[in-house]
Amino acid sequence: MAKPFYRLQRFLRRMQLFFLFLGVAYIMAGSVLLLQRASLVVSPRGGSVLPPPSLPSPPRALVAPVAGSRYGWMAPIEVTAEGQPPNGQRGPHWLASRNLEIRHLRRRWFHSLMSEQETAKGDGGPPRKKVRHKGTYVGCFLDDTKERGLKGTVFYDFRKMSSILCQDACSESGYQFAGLEYGSECHCGNRISSPRTREEDCNLACKGERGSSCGGVGRLSVYKVEEVLPSHRRYRNVRYKGCFEKPLNTTAAFLFHNLQPNLTWQSCVETCTDKELPLAILRRPDCFCGYTSHHFTLHRMLPEERCALANTTSPLIPKDKDFFQVYQTPVQDARCTDRKFLPEKSNHLVALSSFPGAGNTWVRHLIELATGYYTGSYYFDGTLYNKGFKGEKDYWKSGRTICVKTHESGKREIEMYDAAILLIRSPYRSLMAEFNRKCAGHLGYASEQHWKGKEWPEFVGSYASWWASHVLDWLRFGRRLLVVHYEDLRATLVPSLQAITAFLNTSASEDRLLCVESNQDGHFKRPPGAQRHAFDPFTPDMKRLIDSYILTVDQALRDSNHSGLPQEYMPR
Repeated sequence: MAKPFYRLQRFLRRMQLFFLFLGVAYIMAGSVLLLQRASLVVSPRGGSVLPPPSLPSPPRALVAPVAGSRYGWMAPIEVTAEGQPPNGQRGPHWLASRNLEIRHLRRRWFHSLMSEQETAKGDGGPPRKKVRHKGTYVGCFLDDTKERGLKGTVFYDFRKMSSILCQDACSESGYQFAGLEYGSECHCGNRISSPRTREEDCNLACKGERGSSCGGVGRLSVYKVEEVLPSHRRYRNVRYKGCFEKPLNTTAAFLFHNLQPNLTWQSCVETCTDKELPLAILRRPDCFCGYTSHHFTLHRMLPEERCALANTTSPLIPKDKDFFQVYQTPVQDARCTDRKFLPEKSNHLVALSSFPGAGNTWVRHLIELATGYYTGSYYFDGTLYNKGFKGEKDYWKSGRTICVKTHESGKREIEMYDAAILLIRSPYRSLMAEFNRKCAGHLGYASEQHWKGKEWPEFVGSYASWWASHVLDWLRFGRRLLVVHYEDLRATLVPSLQAITAFLNTSASEDRLLCVESNQDGHFKRPPGAQRHAFDPFTPDMKRLIDSYILTVDQALRDSNHSGLPQEYMPR
């Protein structure tokens, strides 16, 4: 009896090992297939990241509208490798639309860019440093969305936040204190304006630093950063806002005034940063600090000539006493920084649709500040999620976000939404912005080598037609549309945002809109000092191709009872 039992036991043990081997093989095969489908780029530990694969050549045959049809049935035509039809054909009748092949090409390329890899060049978040700060832990403090414990700038990193990272970010922006909250938020300031609380309340671990405390829910773990002399401070987020007219009552308009005989814009920005105020307003020898308000708005920027130069030794100080130069300090206006998901799930899905490179991320930033609600996304971009777009990780049909980002088009994809904001930007600017993002991330610039290589003409040949077909599809299949032109939004920010919030069935207070105006760029604008190419990347053939699309889209907008494209788009 024992012998058969022993044989059965040995057989079962062998089968157990056999099934374990099959399970491991299955998992490994699935992982390989998943990596291939996602087009992931893997680098060895400590090695350099491999460059993304080259863009496949565009398909030889695209689809264009039949002559005489109105954005309707499509017939195939031949297109050269640079996106041009043979035999010199021109005009809207050969507008290329998506067939199955080019649609797969675009989606494969676009989704391959949606990785969580962060570019070291031009990153808008906290800088990565290997040198450890000698900061001192101060304690656990209360933090409230209406009355912040630290009132300077705020950084997010939902993946790699650590106390060292936060201290580095605050130190480089000229702040004395760094506070961590929710395990992923970094708050900076020059004074702590909230009371101390129990140490056990700061009980959330840092996302990027095991075993260390990064605050809690409404609690800040505060550090005194390493002392930096004023002459060595580097302000990372200072932006010049422009030249503006003097307010009628400077006492009511500004919260702080300081006379500086040797005034420079750097000294005024430093003064206002120390006072934790977001605007530095200069007119020699006066330095004012404050917020935007109905006493002093940033609605009307005047020509720079009005803020004439005082002398050659201080070239940026206005001489005219009726006009001020305005700078955005690193301090954030906290009147519009609180955001949340919708209190009740909505069954009404609103798309924020645009061609890639049209400024969708920037408009999401504006909508979140103006409404106080998170925006969602049809995709998942880990970089955007790590930098504060919490709705990026939410399921796009959850109904918890006020609108949903998408670059998709086509009847099925469009009819999933009950309404849409259709964001349109000049195809020249959009193509360049998306190519920059493809080569160097959200805030970087493509190198001259990229522009002069083979990828750029292939990119234009494939993506230029998509710019047009994207708009035409949404005009044809969209149920309720609000058309927003990127350039108009830049020029008339507050009225355009009021129209957008009304379309979203919400409202924005005057204080929130003024706060949005002050914080409109956020951390998602390419730095103006970055290196750009010094040549026109568009060839004459590319311009003829794109101009024909512009004329077609302009006519389609007018036929659909929308205003046409801005005049600056139109071919000359």
